[in-house]
Amino acid sequence: MTELTPAMVVRELDKYIVGQKEAKKAIAIALCTRERRKKVPEEMRREIVPRNILMIGPTGVGKTEIARRVAGLLDAPFVKVEATRFTEVGYVGRDVDSIIGELVEASFMRVYERRLKEVEARAEKLANEKLVSYVCQQLAPVTPRCIRSRIAAAGSGTAEGVRRRGPDRRLVSKLLQTSKLDDQMVEIEVSDEAYAYEAGFAADYGYYDDYADGYMDYRERRSHRRKRKVSIKEARRILKRAEANKLLDMNLVVDEAIRHAEESGVVFIDELDKLVGPKVEVGRDISGEGVQRDLLPLLEGTTVMTRFGPVKTDHILYVAAGAFHQSKPSELIAELQGRLPIRVELSRLAQEDMERILTEPANALTKQYQALMSAEGVELEFTADGIREIARYAVLMNERTENIGARRLSTVMEKVLEDLSFTASERKGEKVVVDAVYVHDRVARLVRDEDLSRYIL
Repeated sequence: MTELTPAMVVRELDKYIVGQKEAKKAIAIALCTRERRKKVPEEMRREIVPRNILMIGPTGVGKTEIARRVAGLLDAPFVKVEATRFTEVGYVGRDVDSIIGELVEASFMRVYERRLKEVEARAEKLANEKLVSYVCQQLAPVTPRCIRSRIAAAGSGTAEGVRRRGPDRRLVSKLLQTSKLDDQMVEIEVSDEAYAYEAGFAADYGYYDDYADGYMDYRERRSHRRKRKVSIKEARRILKRAEANKLLDMNLVVDEAIRHAEESGVVFIDELDKLVGPKVEVGRDISGEGVQRDLLPLLEGTTVMTRFGPVKTDHILYVAAGAFHQSKPSELIAELQGRLPIRVELSRLAQEDMERILTEPANALTKQYQALMSAEGVELEFTADGIREIARYAVLMNERTENIGARRLSTVMEKVLEDLSFTASERKGEKVVVDAVYVHDRVARLVRDEDLSRYIL
C-alpha cells in the first residue's frame, strides 16, 4: 500500500478486528505519520520522531492483533516482547537490547526471502547442472538395473559402458526433470552456510560451527565444506538454496534489512503495567522501574549493536500495552510516559461483541471450522441462536473465572465441536447444524460444574 491513508488502515483492520475504533484510529495515524515523514526534506525528516502508543485494556480485546495486523499491512518487520521477561533474576541472559536484535533478525529474513525469489530461476538452473554432474559421477553404482538398461538402450552402449564412460548428461538431465530418479541416493558437498539452513539456524544468518565454540556471526563464518548423502529430491532443494546464496550479495541484504528495521520496524511491548513497582537500591536493578529505565534509551533513540551491525532506534515505532488493573499509567516513570504520547483505552468485550467476533472477521472462528469440516466433506452450519449461545457461555466463563476476552471463544468452540472433529472423517456428505440446543447439550454440564469448568473452559 504505497499511498497509505488512516481511513485505509482502519478499513483493513476492520476486516479482522471487531470494535476498538479509537485504538485503530490512533495506530493508523501513527503509521501514516511515519509514511508521510519519508516525503519531507532530509533535514526535517531527522527531527520527526515516531508517535509511540500506549494501549490500555484487558487481555483478549485485540491489542496485539491490532499491532500485528498493521505491521503485516505495511510489510514491516514486527516483534512482540513481554516486558516481564526482563525482570527475571539475572535477566536469564537477556537484556532490552535483545529486542532490537530480534527486530533486525525478523527484517533480515523478510529481505532475504524476497531476494531469494528474485534469483530463484537462475539458482534452480545452476542447481540442476550441479546435480547432473553429481549423478553422472555416481550413477553406475547407485542406479537400479532398469535405469542403467534404459540409458544403455538410449545409445550409451552397454551398462558396463555406462560405468566406464559415464552416462549421457542430456539423458540424465531429462530423467531428473521428470523426477524419475528422485528416490535415488546421491552424495553432495555443501558448505557450512547451506548446512546451517538445513539444520534450522537461518534466523540470524549465523551457523553452528563444529570447529568453533557455538554460534558464529555471519561476517565471521569460516568456509568449511562437508559431504552429505541424501535423496536426489532432497539434494535438489539443498543445492538450489546454496546456489541462491551464492547469487546474493549478503552485505547488501544485511544493509537493506537494517535500513528496513530502522525506518519501518514495529515493536510491541506487552505487560508494561507489570513494570510498575519499587526500585532496587542494591545490586543490578532488575525491578520493574529498573527495566523501565533500560527501555527508555530505546524509545528515546540510541544505537544498539547487533550481530548484523549497529542499528539506530530513533524511528522505530513502539506500541506498548497493559491491562493496568492494579496500577495506573501515571505510575510509570515520567520519562517513559513522555515517550508514549498517544494513549488509547480499549473497551471490554460484551456478548454482542463476542457474537460479531464469531462471524464478521475474515478469519472468524466459524469460518475456520467450516473450512476444516469441508475438507472432510462435512457441511457445517451455524445458526444465529447457536452463535449467541456460544458467545453467552464465553462471557459467562470470563465473568466466573479469569477474563481472557475473545480467547475464551476458542475454548468454548473447541468443546462444542469436539465430537464432530473426532468423527468428521466418518461423516462425509453429512450436514451438521450448530444451534442453541446443540451448544447447550455439549457445554451446559461443564458450565454448571464450577470446579470442572475452571479446568476445562
